[in-house]
Amino acid sequence: MTQAIVVSGGSRGLGAEIVRLCLKRSWSVATFSRSKTPFVEDMLSDAGLSDRFYWQSIDGGDADALKAFAKTAHQEFGRIDGLVNNMGIGQDGLLAMMRQDEVDNCLDVNLRGPIALTQACTRLMLRNASGASVVNISSVNAVRGHSGVAVYSATKAALDGFARSLARELGPKSIRVNTVAPGYFESDMVADLTDAQRDRIARRTPLGRLARVEEIARAVIFLLSPDASFITGQTLTVDGGITC
Repeated sequence: MTQAIVVSGGSRGLGAEIVRLCLKRSWSVATFSRSKTPFVEDMLSDAGLSDRFYWQSIDGGDADALKAFAKTAHQEFGRIDGLVNNMGIGQDGLLAMMRQDEVDNCLDVNLRGPIALTQACTRLMLRNASGASVVNISSVNAVRGHSGVAVYSATKAALDGFARSLARELGPKSIRVNTVAPGYFESDMVADLTDAQRDRIARRTPLGRLARVEEIARAVIFLLSPDASFITGQTLTVDGGITC
């Protein structure tokens, strides 16, 4: 079935892979990011995607812009069947030493933004004749504590609770809400790790390696798809067993 999916932060990394897999399924995708990356340029220049791919430059911390984007996406495709709250920023540093603007920025992009976008998209999803799906991208840091990521972990744990409560609210309307909590995977967020740090993570992971980005993205696609039609209010941890 053709679906229209909104993906936040879909210009690179995990977001770009989610967009790519959605388009591969012949779904339509509306996405945004602060800047136009080579991936976005390629999608926009593909004549075969002209009616199935929409991109806009947006600051993920701007709630009003996010709400306007949801309306535009609905106008472009006539419906919204799925939302992936993928946008997020890492914020490293000991809490006692962090500046307030760093804390606020992390809260705005990782939590307030997704809540605003979800509110706007689910209002439009309620117009659909059939159900829809929301998938939040959380993190294993929401499950297991690590020093130096307290604020980041707080935002991701909040998304887990947000999804469970929202699943209760929207279940009677056949809208499913779930979360994917990735472990360590090949991305910009691990690009600065030393070889020794990467090896240590791999040794602590039962499957013995970091995830490939497509392995995380396929879990998201599964939860968006009709194959997951009776799954809601759940957190799917995709971490190679590091939290087991």
